[in-house]
Amino acid sequence: MLIAEDLLLLLVDDATGRFLVDSTKVDNVLAGAVLVELATTERLGFPPEGSGVKRGRLVVVDPTPPGDPLLDRALATVAASRPAQPEQLIATLRKRLRATLLERLSAAGALRRSTRKVIGILPCTTWPAADSSHKRELRADLQAVLVTGATPDSRTAALVSLLAAVNAAHKVVDGDKKLVLARAKDIAAGDWAGDAVNKAIDAVNAGIAVIIAAGAATAGGSSS
Repeated sequence: MLIAEDLLLLLVDDATGRFLVDSTKVDNVLAGAVLVELATTERLGFPPEGSGVKRGRLVVVDPTPPGDPLLDRALATVAASRPAQPEQLIATLRKRLRATLLERLSAAGALRRSTRKVIGILPCTTWPAADSSHKRELRADLQAVLVTGATPDSRTAALVSLLAAVNAAHKVVDGDKKLVLARAKDIAAGDWAGDAVNKAIDAVNAGIAVIIAAGAATAGGSSS
């Protein structure tokens, strides 16, 4: 599965099929996860000094398609765009991403679509677990890393960094909230990938925070 698919599974409650964080955070962190996967596979990164590209802009550094339709489209989208800051790419890639990933997870048998009407009128769709075996493995790995103190592999560290970006690490493991959040923050800030990849991933996670904060500020302003 993609990092974004693993992340989405972790952010959906098995029983209720509802998200553990608000949908705006879900959409932004899923798009961030796609960028993180492209960075960890060294398809995406920062251009070299003297390239003429403004600092902080991500570009395609290897145009070879990753081989997954979703990642291939995302890479092509970034390649067709002007060099952009992570938050700009997140805003582009998040469109219909959640729906696409939910359908993929449903087709894979991990989630099932459940639709009911609220007050007998408005349709409400949730995604409870159909087969939670993969999610149990993910949670066991995260439990070992975030609570027991095990050293994460690069993929688990990527998941932790994304969970930390939306302040959700404590929602997917059993442990002291403050200690889990602190451990997740330490891992997110750690040197668990190569220097170039780390810089790109740090920028993506910072971009997630920027775009979520901007959305919260807009919502706050409109409600005042």
